[in-house]
Amino acid sequence: MRCNSRFTTYERLQSASLFVIKKDQRREEFNRDKLLTGIRKACEKRPLASGTIEKVVDDIEAELYRSGKLEIPSTVIGDMVMERLRNLDHIAYIRFASVYREFQDITALKQAVDDLVTEPAPPPTSQLPLIEIDKLTELANRKARPKAGVR
Repeated sequence: MRCNSRFTTYERLQSASLFVIKKDQRREEFNRDKLLTGIRKACEKRPLASGTIEKVVDDIEAELYRSGKLEIPSTVIGDMVMERLRNLDHIAYIRFASVYREFQDITALKQAVDDLVTEPAPPPTSQLPLIEIDKLTELANRKARPKAGVR
């Protein structure tokens, strides 16, 4: 009371232990903070509303526990993060993908960006599109036209 600060506690249901099966088949206990740190790194310096990253982690964690499984492959968690980041922020998506998918060269990175452009999810309202709408339409039309001399 003397410091005039406010302290808040958050309660969260702690279910049975959930284990993550890593790529090398090791198992380790699910660590919410590790997931939060990874997503924060991908979203660093991006124009996201306060609490957005925590909400993403809350949603993923809740979905994992709702699945009822005691062991979840790390690839499932990675895919869940990718899906959410794709709809949240394209730059964060590419940053996360570059680590998660372990791009070996620029071609793989370019393919990930091309996938965002050719199968556009509506860009988040807080983010500018990767390519201007006019250029995106022009690219789509160019791909749709058959090449001359090809049958």
